[in-house]
Amino acid sequence: MIKILIVEDEKPISDLIKLSLTKAGYSCKCAYDGEEAADMLDSNVFDLVLLDVMLPKADGFEVMEYIAPLGIPVIFITAKNSVADRVKGLRMGAEDYIVKPFEVLELLARVDVVLRRYNKTDSVINIGGLVIDTVSMTATRDGSPIALTKKEYDLLLLFARNPRIALYRETIYERVWGGDFVYGTKTVDLHVQRMRKKVGWEGKLVAVNKVGYRLEV
Repeated sequence: MIKILIVEDEKPISDLIKLSLTKAGYSCKCAYDGEEAADMLDSNVFDLVLLDVMLPKADGFEVMEYIAPLGIPVIFITAKNSVADRVKGLRMGAEDYIVKPFEVLELLARVDVVLRRYNKTDSVINIGGLVIDTVSMTATRDGSPIALTKKEYDLLLLFARNPRIALYRETIYERVWGGDFVYGTKTVDLHVQRMRKKVGWEGKLVAVNKVGYRLEV
């Protein structure tokens, strides 16, 4: 399982990030100041660090200097929105920089991108009675392959990586088709319905009124 260290001194924000990442299938630990983060890095192996800049005892940039030799990818999460701070963080070796406040889906997407860049994502996902192989881009149930179109597979992977999260139709369209969602179109609904029937998720992939869909597994 992918292990992520969340270094954030504001506990409500830390709790929200941990809850969201745990729901997405990641294992998370939290540190609330720079020194605690360094101690946890000494005694644990992590695949990714989410690092706030404004921290007690040692700030995020100081912690970044400690992390750099370890080769662990870092995403800065901070309220500091200046170009100089972003440039400094990236030049120190951070993979990405996300500014508060942020949407949970944006955070999950950035985490996914960085983990894929480091080949740290799980190549096989077991969820809702399915086995999804992200390398061969196939899905099976009880060893039998399921015939999916490219868009149906992309939809399946999107929901599998975001379980128990209500995904807006706009978000689904942007992530799978790209571009801007056209209100009134049934593209998302038709593809979701076909995919849901093929994989046997009629009772698991539920419609959320006036929003979109949520995978209940």
